[in-house]
Amino acid sequence: MDFRTISVKENILIENNKKAEDLRKKLLQKHIFFINVMASPGAGKTTLLTEVINILKKEYKIGVMEADIDGDVDAARISKNTGVRAIQVHTSGACHLTAQMVEDAINEFDVDDLDILILENVGNLVCPAEFDTGSHLNMMLLSVPEGHDKPLKYPLMFQISDIAVITKLDTLPVFNFDIKLCKEYIHRRNKNAEIFAVSALKNEGIDEVAKAIKKKIKTTIN
Repeated sequence: MDFRTISVKENILIENNKKAEDLRKKLLQKHIFFINVMASPGAGKTTLLTEVINILKKEYKIGVMEADIDGDVDAARISKNTGVRAIQVHTSGACHLTAQMVEDAINEFDVDDLDILILENVGNLVCPAEFDTGSHLNMMLLSVPEGHDKPLKYPLMFQISDIAVITKLDTLPVFNFDIKLCKEYIHRRNKNAEIFAVSALKNEGIDEVAKAIKKKIKTTIN
C-alpha cells in the first residue's frame, strides 16, 4: 500500500513563523514595539500590566490587545485603570493566538499612532508558547502559588521568553516556593532570560520590570 505521513502541526508552525516574521518587520518599520505577555490564568497578567503601563505611558503611547476565549473583563480593566486604548480579542475557543489572528486584530485596532503594542495572550502555559505572534519581546509570568517547579514541567514557555516575572511575591509566607531554585530552573531552560520578582499588591519590583522593557525598546527601535 502506497502512503505517506504528513506532519500537519509542523506545516502550520512553519507558515505561522513566516507570517510572524513578516509582522515583526512591518511593526518595526512603523517604530512600534510589540510585547507578548503570557502566563497561566490568575498569575496576575492584567494586574502587572496595569502597573507597568502606568509607568511606561509617561513616555510612550500604548495600546493593549486582550486575548480570551470569551468576555471583555480584562480589556475593560486595562482601559479603566490606565486610560490607554484597549480591545478584546476573542479566540473562538482556541487556547492561543496565531500570527495571522494577531495581524487581523492589529488591522482592526489601527496601531499606527502607537509606540508600544501589548498583547495579553490567552491564559495558558502551553499553547501560546508554541505560536510566534510576531512580537519583539516575550514576557511570561509565574506566580508564587503555582510552584517553583513549573520551568521543569513547561519548558518551552521559559525557553522562548526574554523576561520571566515571578509574581505575587507577597504570598511567599503561605506557599512552599523556593525563589532561588526557581531562578535556577528558569536559567536551565533559558540562560539569557531576565528574571524579576514582584508584588503588584505592594508595588515591589514593578519599576525594574518597566526599566527592562524600556531598555529592550531602545535596543530594538531605532
